Amino acid sequence: MSVTSYSLFFFFRFFFFFFFSAFYVHSKSLPHLSSPYLSPTTISPNYHHMLKSFKIFIYPPDEDLAFDSRAESLFYASLQNSPFVTHNAEEAHLFFVPFSSSLSTRSIARVIRRLRLDLPYWNRTLGADHFYLSCAGLGFESDRNIVELKKNSVQISCFPASDGKFIPHKDISLPPLANSRAANAQANKTTSFLGYFRHTGVKESTLAKKLVNDPDFLIESELSDQLTYAERLASSKFCLFEYGVDVSGIGEALRFGCVPAVITDRPIQDLPFMDMLRWQEIAVFVPVVGVKELKRVLVRTWGDRHEQMIRLGAKASQHFVWNELPQLFDSFQTVMYELWLRRHSIRYPRRESE
Repeated sequence: MSVTSYSLFFFFRFFFFFFFSAFYVHSKSLPHLSSPYLSPTTISPNYHHMLKSFKIFIYPPDEDLAFDSRAESLFYASLQNSPFVTHNAEEAHLFFVPFSSSLSTRSIARVIRRLRLDLPYWNRTLGADHFYLSCAGLGFESDRNIVELKKNSVQISCFPASDGKFIPHKDISLPPLANSRAANAQANKTTSFLGYFRHTGVKESTLAKKLVNDPDFLIESELSDQLTYAERLASSKFCLFEYGVDVSGIGEALRFGCVPAVITDRPIQDLPFMDMLRWQEIAVFVPVVGVKELKRVLVRTWGDRHEQMIRLGAKASQHFVWNELPQLFDSFQTVMYELWLRRHSIRYPRRESE
């Protein structure tokens, strides 16, 4: 093996060790936390300031918009009907570039070129005070218009984001829309199971095959009715999710006190509200390991800090609720807060339009 290969090997080994140490190897002497937020003293005043002052200008779309996911449709409908929208572009903090999910990259480039030629706002920042909605996300292209859109503008995509199409700390991921809304069951936290794993829609789940014969885990492949589903969540210590497969129930897991355990083979950089929530305190992140190692991590985590994780997770769960009519701190308004945090764009020097 060459010197370069050895260097890369030890770099990635250190990187993965550091990531998983930060996310799921915690000291028993962790301080008591009363808030799931990274900045608990600033979120409330900032949030209410955002509600009063934040303004967004929506460019008129070239055609009726169609989206691939219900979360995208809910976000766009909520944005259109929200008090954040202004018809005076001069008072806008951010500009929304609307286009359908099915629009080709070439067509999106034409949309950006038209904005550059017809209106002054794109050229002031080269798109840094603009944002767009794309569930699948955009890749890097050679066309200047797409380069500026991808590099400078805020992308709102679905969680989990497509590999290589998400830029951390700039882009935003929509919280997943649950497959079913669990009933508000008054279920006792009996913790009958160490872990609950529902793999609906996954034909061949390797994780399910590993756990199916273990009595400490409840494995389901069919959707339960809402009451039964709520009871499953409330009677399990951990809810298992395979990153990149199906994470639609993560918000409901938090709400019912089932600590999310996300199984992943790489660091996660696109968690919803990652620059706002203390994810390492409301969920556990476990590398792809065998059943014994998985159980060891879960048992240790439960013994060290389960009460705090459940309490903080319940507070954070309000941000994972999608409503037809937006409410305070729900999914739509929290995404808006994330946008508001990004409103201070870097001012690029103006260039001549092509």
